[in-house]
Amino acid sequence: MAYGFEVKKRTAVQSIKLYPLQGIPLIHSGDDLCSIIIESIESSGIVWSEGDILVIAQKIVSKAEGRLVNLKQVKPSKRSFKLASLTEKDPRLVELILKESKKVIRFRKGVLVVQNHQGVILANAGIDHSNLEQDEEQNWVLLLPRDPDRSAKNICKDLLERTGLNLGVIINDSIGRAWRNGTIGTAIGVAGLPAILDLRGRNDLFGNPLRVSEEAVADELASSASLIQGQADEAIPVVLIQGFKTTAVHISASGLIRPEEKDLFR
Repeated sequence: MAYGFEVKKRTAVQSIKLYPLQGIPLIHSGDDLCSIIIESIESSGIVWSEGDILVIAQKIVSKAEGRLVNLKQVKPSKRSFKLASLTEKDPRLVELILKESKKVIRFRKGVLVVQNHQGVILANAGIDHSNLEQDEEQNWVLLLPRDPDRSAKNICKDLLERTGLNLGVIINDSIGRAWRNGTIGTAIGVAGLPAILDLRGRNDLFGNPLRVSEEAVADELASSASLIQGQADEAIPVVLIQGFKTTAVHISASGLIRPEEKDLFR
């Protein structure tokens, strides 16, 4: 099944279609994501082409990269115990959050917002309990990929070698936003397409030059795919997007991070 919508441009109508990839199994450490994705494409009968974009949920990338940690094996530091008492969080989880972060931005009861080592500001450094098999001996949590841009680049390169196609890859995750309720699909790793388009210098509908407009296209694509991927038991971790065209050069997800000196909101 394809989900489609039209984006009107000044010169043409660009039709963008989203295809959920069915049959993706539960991913384990060391699994070959590229082989699994190619098999899903081939079994679905979807014909992909140059410039198509794969949006891949962070969770399966992290699992394939072995980013699972058993909380029962984590030893909290004094700082973690102190911060855990202020936030009422498990000190072992706080220890992992601090290790995955370079700066604590905000905290209060039940909330710990940090800037991770890639510069992304998010709750709990993106560490997650959901959709992980548990038992009495284990208490698993899942960390974000160590370098999501590199992960996206490696997948992109592997797909090119196996298919002969230059494909875009977006690794997305659900991240909350300041001043807004709810999470939204956000690009944390990008390869093969520009994460952001600089529209400054182009004219608007009435011929006025744009002065400050930049479009976070990777986030927009990540968010559209997230509607299909879902947040619970949908089991659709990969979405293929067809029809998005741009001639802009590649910019990784790190290009979406606003420098701290230009950030008015911290």
